[in-house]
Amino acid sequence: MTVAGGARLQQCRLIEFPRLADSRGVLSVVEGIRHVPFEIRRVFYVYDLPPGGRRGGHAHRALEQVIVCMAGALDVVLDDGQAQRRVRLDRPWVGLYVPPMVWAAQEAFAPGTVYLVLASRPYDEADYIRDYEVFRAAGETDGS
Repeated sequence: MTVAGGARLQQCRLIEFPRLADSRGVLSVVEGIRHVPFEIRRVFYVYDLPPGGRRGGHAHRALEQVIVCMAGALDVVLDDGQAQRRVRLDRPWVGLYVPPMVWAAQEAFAPGTVYLVLASRPYDEADYIRDYEVFRAAGETDGS
């Protein structure tokens, strides 16, 4: 389900984090501003995902985020109201940057999947757009 298109969707990108490997294992580092394009203000992680489950399914008015699959694998379905793109995350040193006003849903979880979200703002329910038609209308009014 890859469709070229909308300007906001083109802002979504994979970010590869530094990997420091030695005989003890691999360590990856993520610093706000340096490795992600914002100051990290909130971190949360999701686990014990049911087979066939789906998470997300909303957009944010101002919040930026980076989604990192720490274990297992998942798909992130991105939609900016003009186009859609599906991104598979399955490497813990790669994050997906999602800017404001992009609808994102996480699905197709492999067994044992754990994913982490780095966010640019503390939780604020008023920043969420949970109705897709409201999201599309907001995108049309701001010129997206």
